[in-house]
Amino acid sequence: MMLFKIAFRNIRRNARRSTMTASAIVVGAVALVLFGEFMANVTTGFQTNTVERTGHLSVFRAGYFDFGAGNPAAYGIADYRRVMDLIAEDPVLRPWLNVVTPTVTLFGIAGNFDIDASKTFFGSGVVPSDRDRMRLWDEYGIFRGRILADSGLSDDDETVGVVGIGLARALGLCEALKLANCPPRPRAAEEPGETAASELMDLARRDRDTISPQHADAAPRLDLLAATAGGAPNVLSLTVSKAEPQGAKELDDAFIAMHFKLAQRLLYGRGEPKAVGIVLQLHRSEDMAAARVRLERLFKERALELEVRDFTELLPFYKQVIGLFGAIFSFIAAIMGVIVLFTVVNTMSMTVIERTNEIGTARAMGVRRSVIRRQFLIEGWMLGAIGASVGLILAALLAWLINNGGLTWTPPGQALPVPLRVLTSGVAPLNLAVWLGLVAVATVAALIPANRAARLPVVDALRHV
Repeated sequence: MMLFKIAFRNIRRNARRSTMTASAIVVGAVALVLFGEFMANVTTGFQTNTVERTGHLSVFRAGYFDFGAGNPAAYGIADYRRVMDLIAEDPVLRPWLNVVTPTVTLFGIAGNFDIDASKTFFGSGVVPSDRDRMRLWDEYGIFRGRILADSGLSDDDETVGVVGIGLARALGLCEALKLANCPPRPRAAEEPGETAASELMDLARRDRDTISPQHADAAPRLDLLAATAGGAPNVLSLTVSKAEPQGAKELDDAFIAMHFKLAQRLLYGRGEPKAVGIVLQLHRSEDMAAARVRLERLFKERALELEVRDFTELLPFYKQVIGLFGAIFSFIAAIMGVIVLFTVVNTMSMTVIERTNEIGTARAMGVRRSVIRRQFLIEGWMLGAIGASVGLILAALLAWLINNGGLTWTPPGQALPVPLRVLTSGVAPLNLAVWLGLVAVATVAALIPANRAARLPVVDALRHV
């Protein structure tokens, strides 16, 4: 305890230099804590948005993940309802499950014959009520209090769908959907002869499906053309209820969300209706690994040719974003650690030089080298502890200001700006790690001058001027 008192008095004796050294540690603590909390907010928000759309786990027919993109109809799950019941009624999985829902993924051509325009599309068939329940998932409370817009889909109307903003613009639906910032469609040059798309559009005109009476008058409509599992072209009509941004231009220009049964009819025609995938959304992401193991064991026991993929495999972009933020945090931590290291080394070296006579006197009075070394190490530790503690307090104050400052930004994978916030709950491990890391760096930095002080010859130290 006496060494701590002496160390504290020595820090106070060189108040200006100690303040500058502690300030560097404060800056390091504030930078690491705020960026760590910002990164935690981004990653949890990104995970929440991803799980809302795709769920935690997806079940496909074996081989779909590697080869199904070219022909999703060939990898349909025929007895998907029995598989869903098997999953939902399993006593191990049941407590973890929030939503179990079938999906159909397909590709085709969407046409607007009023302006003779067509474009390839990526379609997702969902059960509207299940999709609405999935959109409410918010395990970390990131979007607590938000008001969700109408999804644009309904269980009671299979003909209604939602398109991406880019697709609506390309197919001339801006005016009908009342989209803002939508430039007028330029007049296309007339091409001689008939193209494959025009032939498909003629086919659509002949085979146009019956329009839902409630949308026959005003709602914009698209004709969707896709190849069935047997290779025959199939045409169905889709009433577009709204257009919404998708966060990526490629997806925005091609995305159509539709009713699950409409997607089934489009992909399988009059054949046996199947599901391309079964999506599982869990209550907690922490249960994802265990749920996947249980699913794989369940399918193996029942000899079902199914495979399980989690959302990080389906969306490699998720891993890239998490890795990017992790690399940035590591880089900042390394820079701050080096700054703190050299600042403390410089300060403690100056202290050793100034107190050389004092060290010689103490050594002449019988104080051991280990005690001299320990005293300077305690001073370095104390500087680190004071700086890191003040840094955590200042970071908490700045975090409150940021969260209440009304700032906005557009995170990766989102189309609309969201409030700029940092995560202040559940970050105790981060704060503890930053505090321990900075204190450890300051203590280690003091080791070099402490050893130099401990090894000073007594006579030379007493003669030092």
